[in-house]
Amino acid sequence: MTAEKFIVTAQQIENEIAAVIVGQRDVVRHMLIAIITGNHVLLEGVPGLGKTTLVRTFADALDLHFARIQFTPDLMPADIIGTDILEENENGRRAFRFQPGPVFANLVLADEINRATPKTQSALLEAMQEKTITVLGRTYPAASPFFVLATQNPIEMEGTYPLPEAQLDRFMFKLNVPFPRTDELVAILEQTTGGETRKARKAADGETLLAMNQLARQIPASSQVTRSAATLIAATHPDGEGATDLVRRFVRYGASPRGAQALLLGARVLALLKGRLNVALEDVHELAPAALRHRMLVNFEGQAEGIRSDDIIRELVART
Repeated sequence: MTAEKFIVTAQQIENEIAAVIVGQRDVVRHMLIAIITGNHVLLEGVPGLGKTTLVRTFADALDLHFARIQFTPDLMPADIIGTDILEENENGRRAFRFQPGPVFANLVLADEINRATPKTQSALLEAMQEKTITVLGRTYPAASPFFVLATQNPIEMEGTYPLPEAQLDRFMFKLNVPFPRTDELVAILEQTTGGETRKARKAADGETLLAMNQLARQIPASSQVTRSAATLIAATHPDGEGATDLVRRFVRYGASPRGAQALLLGARVLALLKGRLNVALEDVHELAPAALRHRMLVNFEGQAEGIRSDDIIRELVART
């Protein structure tokens, strides 16, 4: 795939998403970056903002096998990964047959992921990181490509189980879905309360995404940009080199090396989307909030004073 074909395909995907989803351009762009790199996204927003519709629209535009898992407190790991079932054939003989769970799709929507118990949430960990699924001692490959797009509600905390840090780290980006502006809300009402409902048309497929991934990984990043990304990650740790007073006082633990990988890999895709064949420092800075906000743990004192990880990241980016 050429850079020109990459840009045209990405624009076609974004156009198809925009035909169904009003606004949310930054969220769509960041989701596309994560999907091209073969990674996962956590969407956080209040109910009714179209998070589920957004994920479904991506599945339509990318022509991917889609599965939705509605997370509830009584959901079990077997409901996600599958299990062996006992069947009787026409000769009366019984045998176990593996029944795959919804995690064997290309694009998995984990809806309200924080409503399930940690044991059930962990059923996704192996698939998200290793791209394999182990059931009853047997290991199966995940679909290719494979993405988990999860949603959670930030305001209703009763009956929820916060995602463990190990699982949060598996998500390339955590994206905050904002409430639409008034003109966007008007467009949503006009588009969704009429007689016809628009559906995204196919703009790419799994093979195209894999080719886009391979091209993006070839985009060069200078040693200066790479060192700047590493410096930014180190500065998120209270005892790290370059840590600010805000970090030392309010951060319990900083971003992991996966955060640095997410920054640099996402910056390669972003550079291509902007029509450049090299990574600039501005690409790293633009993606820093999405890549790091869920990887920086604010301590109790910071939470009590209303300090958000985004506030700390903005300060670190400005200093970098």
